[in-house]
Amino acid sequence: MNLRKTITEYLGEVEEFTSAASDEIEAFRVKYLGSKGLMKELFKEFKNVPGPERKEVGILLNELKKRATEKVTSLQAAMGNASVSTESSIDVTRPGFPYNVGSRHPVSLVMNEIIDIFRRMSFTVAEGPEIEDDWHNFTSLNFPEEHPARDMQDTFFVDLPGNFALRTHTSSVQARVMESQEPPIRVIAPGRVYRNEAISPRSHCIFHQIEGLLIDKDVSFADLKLHVLYFARQFFGEDARIRLRPSYFPFTEPSAEVDVYWGLETEADYRITKGTGWLEILGCGMVDPNVLRNFDIDPKEYSGFAFGLGIERIAMLRYEIDDIRWFYENDARFLNQFRQTF
Repeated sequence: MNLRKTITEYLGEVEEFTSAASDEIEAFRVKYLGSKGLMKELFKEFKNVPGPERKEVGILLNELKKRATEKVTSLQAAMGNASVSTESSIDVTRPGFPYNVGSRHPVSLVMNEIIDIFRRMSFTVAEGPEIEDDWHNFTSLNFPEEHPARDMQDTFFVDLPGNFALRTHTSSVQARVMESQEPPIRVIAPGRVYRNEAISPRSHCIFHQIEGLLIDKDVSFADLKLHVLYFARQFFGEDARIRLRPSYFPFTEPSAEVDVYWGLETEADYRITKGTGWLEILGCGMVDPNVLRNFDIDPKEYSGFAFGLGIERIAMLRYEIDDIRWFYENDARFLNQFRQTF
């Protein structure tokens, strides 16, 4: 093999190679500069060149490598400039491709708004497990075994040792707070709850609650009414009116249902309020002394109140939604309506 002649021929080939196709440029690079390319083979053959010729052949060999490298670099650069030139001809004033921006779920929007209102009243947020034991979910909250009040809440029991169930209310979080914290206590407990109910336009087996608890010295029913009124006026408007009706809850005594005046201006108002103009928004009451004793809180020294409201119910009112199932269908047509409030 005459190495000098071979290198000279390759130099001519490199000089004549021109292409704007990326695959042809890459094939040229691999042929000359690849790990198994011609340059590697030529350098191996260079070892067999006689001494007197090594200098001249070495210069030619290095020149071939240099020119092949420069050729690849220049052609790749030219190809890149052509791409930029083509892109520059695009009308940049035309609208771009739209991005699908997500939105917050209406339940999250309402929950966050309610949490912010109670935070302004110095309540802190507490959380607890969704799979709860009988003590925290029922017994400690004045739901003893066989108590008829347990029939008020159909429960999803969990097949675990220790009588566990999916929590039926976030009052279980309040129980854990009273268990671990000494008064004064001022917390709200937002979260998911579960009840074994038939799914319909007005009810679901999964929904969200925010329950609140305040325990301190000299807390009265008047304090409870003041807090509820403040919440109603912050959420429904400064002119909001409320009324309290006697009710029953096992863990509060006395207990009350709270209504807000919705009005009777439209046919929908008559339908929503059943012709009364009033709409139930939450339940509340003074913490039963038995509940305080269950957590070693002296009812002679401390008193308190608790309240709870369903987020889906409030969200349905806020956004005029007539079927609770929409919250759980993940229908983009429904959810996209809340994009502007993201």
